[in-house]
Amino acid sequence: MKSAAVVNYAPEKGSVEIREFERPEIGSDDVLLEVANVGVCGSDLHQWTADHSWPVNYPVVLGHEFGGTIVELGRDVQGWKEGDRVVSETAAIIDPQNPMTRRGLYNLDPTRKGFGYGVDGAMTRFVRVPERILHRVPDELPFERACLTEPCCVAYNAVVRNARIEPGDRVVVLGPGTIGILCAAMARLCGAEVALVGLPSDARRLDIAKQYGCEGIIGDAKPWALQRDGLGCDGVIDAAGASATLKIAIDLVRPAGWISKVGWGPQPLGFNLDPLVQKNVTLQGSFSHNWPIWERVLALLASGALDVRPIIGGVWQIEQWHDAFEKMHQGEVVKSVLTPV
Repeated sequence: MKSAAVVNYAPEKGSVEIREFERPEIGSDDVLLEVANVGVCGSDLHQWTADHSWPVNYPVVLGHEFGGTIVELGRDVQGWKEGDRVVSETAAIIDPQNPMTRRGLYNLDPTRKGFGYGVDGAMTRFVRVPERILHRVPDELPFERACLTEPCCVAYNAVVRNARIEPGDRVVVLGPGTIGILCAAMARLCGAEVALVGLPSDARRLDIAKQYGCEGIIGDAKPWALQRDGLGCDGVIDAAGASATLKIAIDLVRPAGWISKVGWGPQPLGFNLDPLVQKNVTLQGSFSHNWPIWERVLALLASGALDVRPIIGGVWQIEQWHDAFEKMHQGEVVKSVLTPV
């Protein structure tokens, strides 16, 4: 059985097209998932525009934010049945003997390969998924929202696990993309006052952030950061896709404050880091997520404590992938969602 798939077939710009994709064969520890919805990530766009900084196993089916229904079980799979509603983590291939994997931090295994770049992803009807990264989706949580568990987990890791956030903190989030908005929403759940900072072209996205109780700032956030006592904000979450924003973060944060850097930017830094030292600031990188984070985030989504509906700009058929990509790329929507059926 063949299905339409969104395939990134070469490293050159624009090398994405619809191709016919065979139904995958599964291994003994895998399930075959029929995809209900798959979110379009900024990394999908970066592979489409060829400005990414990670190796890609061409040709590859895009898509790593997905959920669906189990339609086939490998012979050694236990605890699951056909018809179960699930979402999947992104760590499709890991080394079980790697020291980071043994610590439960398989997201930091250097040999890890994920869906949509290392192995075929979910922008198609069927995807092969290892049993070890499946999570149950409560019946009350629609797949249109459940498929965005992954970016919510990125935000949870950056805000909850990799930052020292406390109720009453004043936190600046740089970059109003999907991850930036979700980081701002997560910081609000932690009890912080939050300002999300962007450019004039981000005005629509900043308005969405206001639905989460955040202040939207275009341009200079320094007055907001200094508002309480003149020393700066307690923490900065740098979710912008550029290295240069780290300089802004260092300028905004107070002495003994913290910075959580989750945004990717391949550009060289080119500025003095002495203020980071002089201020005694903690700089923390944040990458991906692991099992307990997914369970926490699914609970937040199912309870309604975290609502992703404000960021969903629409649902498109797989064959309409270009429209969905283009609307995100142009900033018309925060998050596009695809459906293969």
